[in-house]
This record gives sequence, structure tokens and C-alpha cells, in this order.
Amino acid sequence: MQTNILIPLLLTLLAGLATGIGSFIAFFAKKTNKKFLSFSLGLSAGVMIYISFVELFAKSQELLTVEFGTKMGMSTTVFFFFIGILLIGIIDRLVPSFENPHEMRSLESVDSKPTKDEKLMRVGIMTALAIGIHNFPEGMATFMAAMENPTLGVAIAVAIAIHNIPEGIAVSIPIYHATGSKKKALKLSFLSGVAEPVGAILAYLVLMPFLSPMLLGCVFAVIAGIMVFISLDELLPASREYGEYHLAIYGLVAGMAIMALSLIMLS
Repeated sequence: MQTNILIPLLLTLLAGLATGIGSFIAFFAKKTNKKFLSFSLGLSAGVMIYISFVELFAKSQELLTVEFGTKMGMSTTVFFFFIGILLIGIIDRLVPSFENPHEMRSLESVDSKPTKDEKLMRVGIMTALAIGIHNFPEGMATFMAAMENPTLGVAIAVAIAIHNIPEGIAVSIPIYHATGSKKKALKLSFLSGVAEPVGAILAYLVLMPFLSPMLLGCVFAVIAGIMVFISLDELLPASREYGEYHLAIYGLVAGMAIMALSLIMLS
């Protein structure tokens, strides 16, 4: 429990700044690699889903069973799992679909001529805010998992970083069209990713002073719910936007297999 907080913070920061990688891809790649993105998004979903049910949900149930007994411990785990889904679902609903960074856009749209006006500027700013709002609970999830188990934290950080890359693309394109400036689009995309380490710092300041096995069990269940929702509501549907659904499923299975093998080897 006394893991150096610098490692979880660094993992969270790197995952968040992957939005900036998406921005660079948007402006320096000439064509959307749909097969690669579909497989990568599926891989990320596979890692998240496997970790959620095999590690986080199971660990939550174990901790809460010790506190409350078998039946109440399981019930509490399930309750907080759905609380996590509800939390990220509410956040997702509060962001209009037109400005939602999970509405995928292709790199080819960068080539169209940017148009500057106040309405587009608002869309660009709202898009950056939207991804920041979505990244906030993800930052808390990465940090809390890494505090308990750095290896698990690395896996979650990598999975979130993969799904932040296409989000960075989705954010950069409307901002570029809103401002006509690639530099501003890159800057705002990077800043939107900073919401993840901010979420980590808040988790440290608010939760860590009161952390107990019971609270940790509840937090793990919430994190599992958040990651399952992200996988099913964002990653897999996004892969279909790129038109390579079967590749996404192959990536999903590969992500689960890689995560299973790595956990077996590290156990």
C-alpha cells in the first residue's frame, strides 16, 4: 500500500498524454490505418475487460467478503460495480454526441480547408473539455490500481493510452477546423489529456487518507465497472466506425490472451 506515488502518477500522466500522440498522427499521417486502429481498440478493450473481471472484480469480492461475509461481500461488489458503470454512463450522457470525442473522425478530414468562426471555436473548446471530463475517472482508475499493484497499473495505463490515441485524433480535427491552427489543436489535445493525472492527484488527496481494505474493495469494483463500460460503449463501437469489426474482435481476444499469459507468468 505504500507504493511510491511517483510511479502511479507517471503511468497516469503517460496514459493521458497519449491524446497528444493522436494529434501528431492526425497532422503527420496521410491516411487512416483502419485495420491497425480497429485491432488496437479491440486489444485495449480485451485488456480492460479481462482485468476488470479476473483481477479487479475478483479482488474487490475477496476484500469485501473478509469485511462482510460471503453473500454481503458479493452483493456489495456487484453494487459498486454498477455504481462505476452508472458514474461513467452519466458523464457520457452529459457530453453532447456532436462534441463527444468518442465520435470517431478520419485523418483524411484534416485535408479539408479549415473554416474559422465562433460556432466552430465553441465546438473545438467543448470537444477538448469533453475528453478531459472522460479522462478524469480514467486517471483515478489507473492511479488506484497502480497503487495496489504496479504491474496491473502498467497494463491499465497501456490499455487507456491505446484508446486515448484515436480520441486525440477526434479532438484535434474539430479544433483545427475551429481555429485553423494545428499548433493550437496539438496544445489543447495535450492539455485535455492532463485531466488523467489531475484525477490521480484528486484520488490521492481524497481517498488515500481514508484507504482501508473495505474502501479499496469498493474502489476496485467501481474501477471495474468504469473500464467495462468504456470497453463496450466506446472502444468496440469506435472500431466499427473504422469498418473493421472482425479485426476488433480478434484484437479483443488477443488482448485477453496477452493479459492472461502475463498474469500467469507474473504470479
